[in-house]
Amino acid sequence: MFAEERQQKIAELVAGTGRVSVTVLAERFRITTETIRRDLATLETAGTVRRVHGGAVAADRFSTSEESINERSIQRPDEKLRIAQAALALIPQGKSGSLLLDAGSTTEALADLLSRRPAVGNSGNGASGAASGMPHGNSSVPELVVITHAVPIAARLASAPGIALQILGGRVRGLTQAAVGQATVEAAQRLRPDIAFIGTNGINASFGLSTPDPEEAAVKAAFVHSARRIVVLADSSKLDTETLVQFASLKDLDTLITDSEPGPELTAALTDAGVDVVIA
Repeated sequence: MFAEERQQKIAELVAGTGRVSVTVLAERFRITTETIRRDLATLETAGTVRRVHGGAVAADRFSTSEESINERSIQRPDEKLRIAQAALALIPQGKSGSLLLDAGSTTEALADLLSRRPAVGNSGNGASGAASGMPHGNSSVPELVVITHAVPIAARLASAPGIALQILGGRVRGLTQAAVGQATVEAAQRLRPDIAFIGTNGINASFGLSTPDPEEAAVKAAFVHSARRIVVLADSSKLDTETLVQFASLKDLDTLITDSEPGPELTAALTDAGVDVVIA
């Protein structure tokens, strides 16, 4: 294979997966890692990819790059639905308890499934607008308390049967339609939900979980430290990715639900951290 043809295929792989590693490319094309590094250097000079430690990412994939929630909601819908279905299976039905749903397109998919899940008994509308409020309704019927700072998630769950909705306040960030700021962080710190379903922009073996915005990172960190069990929902485009601000280490996690097997380095790091990986 000519170098130009190989470089074109590498560029297509980066475009399709978002990231490639030097070792995987060397094995795929049966050439040395030094040759692959020269290919990546050529592609970076041409503006096709951007080199990072151990490989390359798409040229427009910077640590501060962030798409809006509306843009993300139409990307990889099948994968996100499978992840959301696996997450729903972790929520006991017919029992009281508390969940925290982080902002994000995959957690929004989980909220949609949760809103359509049949309630046990006739509990009526259990929505509550204040983070400090207590669930109301028929005390003989178990209600699931759901806490969120995300406007789209709150809208989906506001009238869902069997759910007592609690909304964390703060300044709503337009890009993610989620409340952020000190008020949101402090409200989260006063809670101890049974399970927190967390979204992330990147999950990396050494850097852990990250997101581009510092205020979003502060809220996510508060969620991680508040909940009794941490479940991360991340499609495979987030794997082996770093963005600007770390908000949790792998050791902070209990479960990762994703749609394909992580690479060898991330798999080893997750195993060392004791994280249960669920492939949806």
